Parts: sequence; C-alpha cells; structure tokens
Amino acid sequence: MKKPQVVVVGGGFGGLNVAKALAGAKVDVTIVDRENHHLFQPLLYQVATASLAPGSIAVPIRSVVSRQDNVRVVLAEAQRIEKDERLLRFRDGSSLPYDYLVVACGAKTTYFGHDEWAEHAHGLKDLRDAIRIRERVLLAFEAAEWEADDELRKGILTFVVIGGGPTGVEMAGAISELGRQVLVGDYRRVRRDDVRVVLVEMGARVLSAFDPDLSQSAQRQLEELGVEVRTATKVTDVTPAGVRLGDEWVEASVVVWAAGVTPVSFVSRLGVPLDRSGRIVVDEHCALPDHPEIFALGDVAAFVPEGEERALPGVAPVAVQQGKHVARQIRRDLRGKARERFVYRDKGIMATIGRSRAVVQGSIKLTGLLAWWAWGLIHVLYLIGFRNRFIVLFNWLWSYLTFKRGARLITARHDEGDATTPVRLRDRPPDPLRHGPAHPGSPRKDPELR
Repeated sequence: MKKPQVVVVGGGFGGLNVAKALAGAKVDVTIVDRENHHLFQPLLYQVATASLAPGSIAVPIRSVVSRQDNVRVVLAEAQRIEKDERLLRFRDGSSLPYDYLVVACGAKTTYFGHDEWAEHAHGLKDLRDAIRIRERVLLAFEAAEWEADDELRKGILTFVVIGGGPTGVEMAGAISELGRQVLVGDYRRVRRDDVRVVLVEMGARVLSAFDPDLSQSAQRQLEELGVEVRTATKVTDVTPAGVRLGDEWVEASVVVWAAGVTPVSFVSRLGVPLDRSGRIVVDEHCALPDHPEIFALGDVAAFVPEGEERALPGVAPVAVQQGKHVARQIRRDLRGKARERFVYRDKGIMATIGRSRAVVQGSIKLTGLLAWWAWGLIHVLYLIGFRNRFIVLFNWLWSYLTFKRGARLITARHDEGDATTPVRLRDRPPDPLRHGPAHPGSPRKDPELR
C-alpha cells in the first residue's frame, strides 16, 4: 500500500520541524526548497557585519534529514498548486503529487509600493543579501581611506538603517560597533567620529513590540554606541547617494532596509484566502478552512489565537511550534483521531543592540549584559548542528575578548561600474601624495603599493 505523500514547501524553521517530527511515521516526506541550505536568519545581520562567516549560520538541508529514511529533498522552485488534483507545480513545468501540503516558504523584503528603492536599499533575507551588505560596508571604508577631505570622508562613512524592529536595531548597533571599535584601527585616515549610523523608524519608538521601558532602554543603548535614532520619521526617497527623510537629505554610502517583509510570491499564486498583509488565512489547526489537507505556517500564515485580534508574528519560535503541531495533526489524521487546536506558548521576545547590550521581555525583563548573555544562549540553542554552535560560540568569545572580527572579506570585484561597489569607489582613487598624508601621526602610503 502506497504511503501518504507529505510535501513541505520550504526548509526553514517551520518546514524542517514538520519533517523531523514525522520521523518514523508511515508517510513519505518531500522537502522542496529553491536553496539547498537551512538558514538561521536571526543571525544573518552578523554575517552582514562581518561577525560570522556565512557557513556558521547555514547547514545543508540534506544533512539535517539524512538519517530519516522517509524524507527526501528536492532542489526546485514551487510555482503553483492545483488543489483539486492535489499537485504541486514547479517552475520548470514538472509536478509532484501530495496527500498533505505544508506551505512554509517564508517571506521576502517589501518596500511598501516603492519597489524602485530595492536597487539602493538592501534587504536582509538571505546569505546573498548579507554578503552584499558586508562588502558594501567594507568597500565604504576602503573608499574613505583614499579620501583626504574630512567632510567627504564622513559622507562616505554614513550608513542608514531603515526600520526600528529587531533586525534594524541589531543592524544599526552592529554597524556602529564594526566601524567605531573594529575597523577604525585598521585604517589610517578613519577616525571614530567619521563613522555615522542613522536608524530611521516611522513609528513613535523603536522595538514597538516591546514594552515602552524596554524600547527606551534599547534606544539609550543604541545612542551609547553612537547610533542616531530618528523616530516618527518617514523615508520619502532612496537614491544611490542617500535617503530623504521628510525634507531632510542624508548622504549615505550604504542603506539597509529592515522595515518590513511580505510572503514570497508563491503564496499569491495559490488561489487561497489571504489577509491584508498577504498571508494565508488558516483555521485553528493551521490548515486552510476549505482544504484541510493544506497547512500553512510561519511567515506565510495568518494565525489568530483564540480571543485575540492580531495574527501571530512571523518569528522563529512561532514557526517551530507550528511545524511540530502540523506534524502531530497529520499523525492524528492517520490514526483517525480529531485534530487539536494550535496553542502558541509565548516564551518572550528579545533583541541585541551590541556588545554586552540587549533587551529581553518574557516572564522577566532584562537589559544590558545579562540580557545579552540570555540572547546569546537562546540563539546558540536554536542553531542546528554541534559544529555551527561551536563555531558561533568561539567567534563570539574571540570577538568579545579581542574586539576583532575574522570575516572582513571583500570577495566581489570592484571594477568600474560593478553594481556591488559604492559610487565613490568607482571613481579613480585620489593620489595620496597629492592629497596629503593621513591624519597626523599616521604613515604616508607608498604609491608603489597601490
């Protein structure tokens, strides 16, 4: 007798937990993803700011499920589904039948109707995004090293982060630390005060999901790191040269967009009810009301808990718990038992601001060093695999003790016209002998070493 076919679209937190929780079940599980790796997105900003190498937070999906005989992995891009035939269609025209379909394909960056800003305001959703941001930040420091004019150098070393949620707060704090505490010692012309990081939030406060006192604490900790926090400020334009905040123009070499996400385009092609944010409306079991064989979870699902008005946020703990819940419901179906209601167990929220700085909100509230250690412990536990946990812990300890970061690599070419290169670096570098020496006390560069 043929086993029921469970197809999981997405190898993120939710999808992997569905597959792992079905270990030993009398089903065949197929994980479909257009990437071959599972990515630990909460630490993606640390790749973007040279704290961690990409391999530290990513692991091949096949290696995670290699010991499960009932799981296989397909590297492909899902295009649409045919609900009546129970078929998942791929971009290349092939298809895969299913008895149960789990949609857990995650989210992408949204620019709220200003898609033209995407070219200049860099989102942070995958490793390519993180590496691009890292290289643009490092290239800005290379360009600044060539610039003898103090005011022009400060413009080159201005970085704008848009969005005051956890990702934006973490990015702003990390860029400021990278520039003011790490890179400033590697460059002769760059001073701490040359580095300017601006965090822009349209709402009244950063970390709006946190209690007001923790939001205020986070803002104070950001300002201690030298970050300019602009709340109640709207971005009205983004160009290659900077951003416009209302009527104010801010010149910047790098703009990071952390203001919002929306489900990937696959979700909009499913022909199922969506909420205002584009997420799939699900019932109390995390399934489609009219198609109980189709589940949705994580970033793509609009699950409203009983007695609440707002859907659960698209964060890792929600996806993990929903993934395990969906697997249990499939097992119950196979045994002929009624499905259970999904109940989310909120263990709290947290955000890190920088070295020894963080905020935690849960059964207790923490700020500062203790919150930072709690944040680090939780994130290491969520990482998949002993190797990645060891590498991340070692890198964090090394950075904490030495103020050094080992992933400061520029691998993209920066020839003239290269899209990854800051505008200023595309111009011919000035002659250091003609423009004068670096700031007093630093050695003059040898032109032969150029």
